[in-house]
Amino acid sequence: MKDVLMNTYNRLPVTFVKGEGMYLHDDQGKSYFDAIAGIAVCSLGHAHPAISRAICQQAEQLVHTSNLYAVARQQQLGEQLTALAGMDRVFFSNSGAEANEAAIKLARLHGHKRGIDNPVILVMEESFHGRTMATLTATGNRKVQAGFEPLVQGFARVPYGDLEALRTAAGNLKNIVAVLVEPVQGEGGVNIPPADYLPGIRALCDEHDWLMMLDEIQTGMGRTGTAFAFQQHDLVPDVMTLAKALGNGVPIGACLARGKAAELFAPGNHGSTFGGNPLACAAGLAVVEEMKRENLWQRAAEAGEKLHQALATALHDKEGIREIRSAGLMLGIELDRPCGELVGMALEQGLLINVTADSVVRLLPPLIITDEQIGELTRLLAQLISDFLERVQ
Repeated sequence: MKDVLMNTYNRLPVTFVKGEGMYLHDDQGKSYFDAIAGIAVCSLGHAHPAISRAICQQAEQLVHTSNLYAVARQQQLGEQLTALAGMDRVFFSNSGAEANEAAIKLARLHGHKRGIDNPVILVMEESFHGRTMATLTATGNRKVQAGFEPLVQGFARVPYGDLEALRTAAGNLKNIVAVLVEPVQGEGGVNIPPADYLPGIRALCDEHDWLMMLDEIQTGMGRTGTAFAFQQHDLVPDVMTLAKALGNGVPIGACLARGKAAELFAPGNHGSTFGGNPLACAAGLAVVEEMKRENLWQRAAEAGEKLHQALATALHDKEGIREIRSAGLMLGIELDRPCGELVGMALEQGLLINVTADSVVRLLPPLIITDEQIGELTRLLAQLISDFLERVQ
């Protein structure tokens, strides 16, 4: 068979043809427990009936018109999201990277309105914001940047979770206009900052007239135990980006803003041919309504705690486990050695996991996971990690 796809992925040797809830089925008839949910995308599980129904019904009526015209579903989804997040306005895109591009443009507009000719956005080490040229530059990972220089100007990087570093930057750089940060770093290894970190950033942004911009592409839509991760603190950002779980597999991104940040864009400043089309927004509406109806962020908080405790108990006596970190159903098991081969080992056992930052097993199971399935996942993963640690010294 001719390989016609560009060589951009190290794909695992499996092709899935059907999904149902927590499980995927391949073209050989084998079933797999999905503990990564399409990288935090299918938070309602696979082939959820409410989402499938919404997509089919909308496809029978209207798929696309463009943003030259009013889109009713877009308005409806925007009203739901802004109300849920306490924000004022939203721009819809097709992906998380595009949502972050919109946020970056808002920050630069904010800077120029303040008379800053060369605005700078503070970003974090070990972060991930996308693979477009601007979001690639914002990302704190040299591996994904290598070969694409020159990178985009206008970013300054500081260590994640370090408020003092932000204060130092504020003293040294007079052209800072915004801070772009993940409430919990996903690709960086499920890194959870100190409790005072986001409130401290909010205070610094208020003090210096910066925009506080939260990348909630992975943490948003209930993943960490609240609708959005920032809601676990007494604050609201100026800008927030979403994607991943918003469409449960249908590509859609969103950049939300409030206050002065919500009024920066004018016609012609930004746009998207496909962004917020009727089909994507119908899926997004169904996701929001189902999450609210089932209170799935509360389920994420409860299930995440149970899974964390179950894994901690099962692995407590295993040398080689550095730490288990979790925020709702976003979990990272850090080992003391590289463990990328665990992904292939798990696949053979019918389990889908992810390894990030070389040595962190990342779990992002659907929010619909049951207590019985938490037990199943714990048994499978604990045995795999135990076998790996015994074999790889």
